[in-house]
Amino acid sequence: MVHSVVAIQKTEYSGQKNNHKLSLMFKLPKSSSVKIRGQFPDGLSIQRDANGVPHINANNLNDATWGLGYCHAIDRGMQLQFMRILGQGRLCELLDDTNENLEIDIFFRRMNWQQGAEKELSKLNSETHEWLLALCDGINAGLKHRTSGLMRLLIGKHEPWTPSDIMLTFRMTSYLTLAQTQAESERLFIELIQNGVSDEKLKSLFPIHDQHIDRALIEKLKLGDRHLPLELLWQSAAPRMMASNNWVVSPKRTASGAALMANDPHLEVNRLPNVWYEAAINYQGQSTIGYGMPGLPGLLVGRNKTLSWGATYTFADTVDSWIEDCKEGQYRVEDEWFKFSQREELITRKKHADHRETFYENHHGVLDGLPTETGYYLATHWAPAESGATTLNAAFALNSVSTVAEAQIHLGAIESAWNWVIADSHGDIGYQMSGLCPIRENNWNGFVPGLGWDKSYDWKGFHPIEDLPRSFNPECGYFVTANQDLNEFGKTSPINMPMADHRARRINDLLSQNAEQDLLSTQAIQMDLFSLQAKEFMDVLKPVLEENFSDQPLAQSLLNWDLCYDKDSIAANLFECFYTELRHLVFQDEQISPELTKHLREQTCLFIDFYQNFDRCLLEPSSVWYQDNNQAECFKQAFLNVCTHFEERTWGQTNTFQFTNILLQGKLPLFFGLDSKTVSMIGGRATPHQGQLYEAAGRKTSFAASVRIAADMSEQILHTRTAGGVSDNPFSPWYMSEIQGWLDGTFKTLEP
Repeated sequence: MVHSVVAIQKTEYSGQKNNHKLSLMFKLPKSSSVKIRGQFPDGLSIQRDANGVPHINANNLNDATWGLGYCHAIDRGMQLQFMRILGQGRLCELLDDTNENLEIDIFFRRMNWQQGAEKELSKLNSETHEWLLALCDGINAGLKHRTSGLMRLLIGKHEPWTPSDIMLTFRMTSYLTLAQTQAESERLFIELIQNGVSDEKLKSLFPIHDQHIDRALIEKLKLGDRHLPLELLWQSAAPRMMASNNWVVSPKRTASGAALMANDPHLEVNRLPNVWYEAAINYQGQSTIGYGMPGLPGLLVGRNKTLSWGATYTFADTVDSWIEDCKEGQYRVEDEWFKFSQREELITRKKHADHRETFYENHHGVLDGLPTETGYYLATHWAPAESGATTLNAAFALNSVSTVAEAQIHLGAIESAWNWVIADSHGDIGYQMSGLCPIRENNWNGFVPGLGWDKSYDWKGFHPIEDLPRSFNPECGYFVTANQDLNEFGKTSPINMPMADHRARRINDLLSQNAEQDLLSTQAIQMDLFSLQAKEFMDVLKPVLEENFSDQPLAQSLLNWDLCYDKDSIAANLFECFYTELRHLVFQDEQISPELTKHLREQTCLFIDFYQNFDRCLLEPSSVWYQDNNQAECFKQAFLNVCTHFEERTWGQTNTFQFTNILLQGKLPLFFGLDSKTVSMIGGRATPHQGQLYEAAGRKTSFAASVRIAADMSEQILHTRTAGGVSDNPFSPWYMSEIQGWLDGTFKTLEP
């Protein structure tokens, strides 16, 4: 059966009206012209369009960047300062001194992303350094004159924004819940070995088929407490990056006869403000429009007059761990012993005694444990942990790039792992992976921990840009990335734990069916609700239902399901209950303890990011995970279990959430206007329109398109939509102004 693109569903949303008594504290000018207070560059002006998006006009790039920084401060000043406090590990000092926040502070002190910032800044080109200073000057001018807001009420006077803060922000947004999930999966592998899971079962879950596994050694590893339960990190308002889609289409397959680019980064959308900040920048006849992130220069996704680009995360393995042989505060390298470096961090607390934390480090990273106690411990290192200068130099160079070939060079130089798709007005399209991907020897792929005392397990540098996966004008006329395995396009294979390929396959199918791609078809693909994952499971479940439950109404609901996660579908809700029950039945009952299963579900991203690894075990009839049961019996039992408690509710009634303020997180009554009313989320984990909701530590979190972008290179405009609005001020008309359009799947137009 060929499934067409589903019709875009309308979801009614009633935004919160401002509380006018409170809004007097945060009153915004009604004029569309932004009044710039204090001294500012000559010739600089900022106008807001009807959606509140700032259009910055200046005499040169640095003056325009000053204006962008000013806008970051007046529109996202709370978000800027909150993220810096988080990254510095100062929540207990400056905001809320709780034991939970102390754990968060310890996590960020452990990561130590401020380390070496000045050294990296010294590597910047002079033009790049001036560019960063212009952004900082604009931010500081804006913060100085932002006389109201939640952060000012909580912490008072702000600290100046510096280039080191830009470096910190870059590192935070590149690691948190992105590279971090790779580290989590590698730790899970160790925990499963220590739980007695067999090699055969481990090989069905993880990329270890050709890896040497020393079980006896791994069983001796002393794992400390998890440095920070991820549900605490999620509650902390750290940016939740996740899956994304992007694609480019060549002129031979578009209605306009020009190249087309589309992008919809999937992040946590249920907290306001949005991670992204939309702007239009104009200077000296140049224009760049799209989205950046508060505190970072330039626009990360979008277009200029001749080029458009979009990004997804690439899930390259840039995090490795080594087993260290330790005694008396030392570690072994071959037959010699060396002292660990010690770093003591003082965490100031508002309500309790200050806390001191000591970290032990060597060339493999921070140790998980105390080396004063003899034993084997893990040291872990993320490749871009001390990076930033090369990335910022490349980002500056992008300001003058006009072709796909040029963009591949500069985007490829970015040190964190991304999939970039690019289209230009000359009709070229391309793809480029970026990231510091370690060169490893010994046939070691980095997933299994290396031996810290064996120098052959040390990194031997990083793969050059030209060896990373890339493509230029593919023969099929389009290129799609959706966090899937893209190793086939490179001379090296940096990805060993990709996300599922269902979204990528579905988008490829839809692009192949239509040689006249345009804005409407792009919009429809971004809102597509068909699940190839559900199809794979229904292919197995269907004969079980037909043989055993042919007269059962719930079985008929699944048998007649169109495999789309629309808001009126009862079958989508029923299938999700079945899938959850099957996963619980097989994995919890078969050697993964209830405690570890609960941890996987509530404190990690592994069932979310890497569900296809578990699916492969469930869909393989001879899977070792079934043991004494066969696949059909497990599918039958899972369905029976669901029938005993299933409530006939639609997907739209079940898959619901609120947009809540990132700082107050739903703690104030609804009438204050900081949070939205409850809305329904369409889509599922495997649909192009991802609509994934789940609870962690009692708080709902979400993964969906944070923004949607489409660029037709026959035009000079960008088609966009934001989950939220431009401002972090709850009393601004642009705080939740785009939610209805986002729910409806419509675009707005962003002009230069």
